[in-house]
Amino acid sequence: MPSTRMNSSWIYGLGMFAMMVPSQAFMSFYSFYYVDKLGLSIGLATLARSIYLIWDAVNQPLLGYFSDRTRTRWGRRKPWLYGALPAFAAVFILLFSVPGSVADGGGLELFYWFLTALILFETASSIIWVNYGALLPELYSGAAQRAKASAIQQGFQIAAILIGTAGTPLLFRQLGFGGMSYAYAAIFLLCMLIFLRRLHEQPQASAKPPLPFLEAFRETLRNRNFWMFNLANSFAQTVNGLLSSMIPFYAKYALGIPDGNVSLLLASIFVPIIPLVVVWYAIAKRLGGLKSWRLALAVYGLSVIPLWFAEGLGGGITAGIAVGFGLAGFLVTPAVLSGRIIDLDAERTGRRREGVYTAVGGFITRSSGLISALAFWIIGMLLGYSSGANPGPNPELAFRLLVSLVPACLLVISFVISFLYREESVNEQKTDSKL
Repeated sequence: MPSTRMNSSWIYGLGMFAMMVPSQAFMSFYSFYYVDKLGLSIGLATLARSIYLIWDAVNQPLLGYFSDRTRTRWGRRKPWLYGALPAFAAVFILLFSVPGSVADGGGLELFYWFLTALILFETASSIIWVNYGALLPELYSGAAQRAKASAIQQGFQIAAILIGTAGTPLLFRQLGFGGMSYAYAAIFLLCMLIFLRRLHEQPQASAKPPLPFLEAFRETLRNRNFWMFNLANSFAQTVNGLLSSMIPFYAKYALGIPDGNVSLLLASIFVPIIPLVVVWYAIAKRLGGLKSWRLALAVYGLSVIPLWFAEGLGGGITAGIAVGFGLAGFLVTPAVLSGRIIDLDAERTGRRREGVYTAVGGFITRSSGLISALAFWIIGMLLGYSSGANPGPNPELAFRLLVSLVPACLLVISFVISFLYREESVNEQKTDSKL
């Protein structure tokens, strides 16, 4: 069991907080910044995300494989995490500090800036997320420990999401997008360094030699439950991305509220999640990973429906609170089931391969970014929204579709796929513990 001084669930959660503050600000506002503020067309923004996804398809699985093979006296994951810190912070600043000459030029010049910064940022981000995500099933054994670690982690994540969404409009109004990026980069570096100093990897996790390259991926890719789990999560994760990135547009064009009230709308979604994480932790502990995960997907699907009917700030806040309950369940429950998949693989292969599983699973779910971008482009094209300078004849309908009807359909697909996951038996008697 992790020491109370090293590897505590609270220290692990701090790592999530560090990464999620800038990551959430990026996910929520890069479209708003580049498309609505700087005038980059939706088509070029979607093209940039598509090019990145091709790169991501190559680098993320390889990063997981090399992380699993790393052997140092500091562990497998820490060297990668330390190495990626300065790159992540620097490129995040570049993303939101577009020079005036580039912004004024617009067109291809702005596209190339966005594409280059996006590829560099997502590469550094992949290194950090793969290695951080691989630590949870390695450090915490059994459903109970993982549910606890996941619940605490998600509490930190929601606090970070609240800052990255509701706090970001306040910051960029005072400091500009560039000033906001410096502030979040500093928070990231400080919290990550505290987390890494209190992290001690388990030496037994890397005691046996790693599997050869082809065998490592063959074992992963032929795991049916792994595919069903991550495919279902990719559609649900698309909803997370749509809600985060479309809410500023939804507030402006559908609810008709000023920029200053966007923070209140975002807070209505994310503030209630913090206590609701405890509720979903209790549900996951009682029902187990599979049943609680399916329940969370169903509840999440129902929770986005009120966004279609909301009017004004009050209606938006009420609908946002409903979304928070569904989102909280999806944030807590997948970690328990993901750890179970990795445990079963370790029983079959005799190796702990969190890196490969986290990386390949991460690539599948991160493809949600492309689905989200395509949904934005298709709805925008159909309803005439091109950019902030050319919003088309009916931007209200476009953004109601993107925050309600499209997410509801995606979550129905996710829920259906979850029933293709087949329950397997595993003996967790020695690793599961009471809290």
